Amino acid sequence: MTERSNATGGTRVTRIGALVPLTEPGWVDAGRHLLAGLQLAATERGVELVVRDTAADPAKAAAAVEELAELGVAAVVGEYHSVVARTAAATADALGLPFLCSSAVLDALTEEPTEVVARIAPPQSRGWSLYADFLKDAGHSRIAVVKQPSVYWAAGTRILREHLDVVELQPDDVTDGLAESEATALLLLVGAPEPSTSIVAAVRRDPRLEHVLIGAPAGQPEFADWTGIPFLRYLPDQLTPLGVRVEAALRDALGDAPSFVAFEGYDTILALGAPWADVDVEGTRGRITFSRVPGVSVWQWAWPPIQVVDRDPANPDAFRVRYSASISGTPNTRRTPESSPSSSPGSSSSSA
Repeated sequence: MTERSNATGGTRVTRIGALVPLTEPGWVDAGRHLLAGLQLAATERGVELVVRDTAADPAKAAAAVEELAELGVAAVVGEYHSVVARTAAATADALGLPFLCSSAVLDALTEEPTEVVARIAPPQSRGWSLYADFLKDAGHSRIAVVKQPSVYWAAGTRILREHLDVVELQPDDVTDGLAESEATALLLLVGAPEPSTSIVAAVRRDPRLEHVLIGAPAGQPEFADWTGIPFLRYLPDQLTPLGVRVEAALRDALGDAPSFVAFEGYDTILALGAPWADVDVEGTRGRITFSRVPGVSVWQWAWPPIQVVDRDPANPDAFRVRYSASISGTPNTRRTPESSPSSSPGSSSSSA
């Protein structure tokens, strides 16, 4: 058995590559949390991480995967940005190098079905459909989206259109366009911190738009102090016993409460060491197994937990769970009353 097959062939993994956005224009906060989770699990399991910064650049990711393959790593893990992860997955697939994607959600992670690539995060179609259900349940049937050009944002818009009446706005004409659209919610399908921060400020100071709900399904408020802006995160209502222990360790490492991205990183390392079809391990957020899911080209954990949450305006360090789905099987959504603050699963308070 070759060293490259060790990650999925039942042999102990000792050296793996990690792709993480650690510099701009990558989402550096997300990269920091992802790396913290990867490093903690790797240290506990005696795995050497060879880390490469992708900086949200697909070309850098492709070059990093090729370099890591030449270094003889058993597998590559990580990545947060979907467009970057798609390039990394294609490169790893062509090289026959196992790639376990931690955080990117784009459904079409590879052009064709592959046995080499697997994913911990849920596909975009699942999470964003749940988000659309949340909006409909809250009475928002006509929404506006402010969107930048991107395969990821375009895919998200298509998913939303399957459930809602969607008006598209340009980043340089949000407030007037929103006022004229008769939409009751605005979703931010743009990068962070900019132009997201400027758009939020402009909408909130416009008296014509006081009734408009601002939403961010891609999770921008996870690493910002915006209150009352619902976003997707991939945590259960309660962490597993392992998750409770890991949360404390990650909090010490980060100096702050870990985001769901840190847990994705930790769970990624746990899922290495067996063929994807044979993985069956208790993670921080539930039991992880991989299967072939219709419409998804890679081995997929079906399913990670999904929540719609926001930061409580009365306590920005606490999250309110607005909507959630079961950890496995068919979607089993439930709504938590808006007035109920939700602390971080398994802890007494929540901030990220």
